[in-house]
Order: sequence, then structure tokens, then C-alpha cells
Amino acid sequence: MGRKLKITLIRSYIGRPEKHRQVLRGLGLMKMNKTVILADTPEVRGMVNKVCHLVSMEEVEA
Repeated sequence: MGRKLKITLIRSYIGRPEKHRQVLRGLGLMKMNKTVILADTPEVRGMVNKVCHLVSMEEVEA
């Protein structure tokens, strides 16, 4: 199986630029402490890098 990323929103996006809000919306993170599991692709990694100060990420085997 492929690797997955477990991404959790740990800081609020209030007061952040619209670009950061769009990235979080694209990842499916709109509420604090929500966790999503996504495929480990370069696109998702790039999105996480844009908002790395707002989220926590860990790799999981699925």
C-alpha cells in the first residue's frame, strides 16, 4: 500500500492571508483539531509546506 499523511489543524487561521485559508480548505481542514488522512503526494506535501506553521503532520502506513 501507499504511504499516507495524517494532517491536523493545530492553530487558528483567523487573521491569516486568504491564500492560507484556501490551502486549508483544499486540505479539508476548516475546524481546529480536525484530522485528515491524505495520500502522500508532492501536491499535498507542497500544500502542507505552505501552512506548516498551522498544522502538524505525521506519516502513517496504510
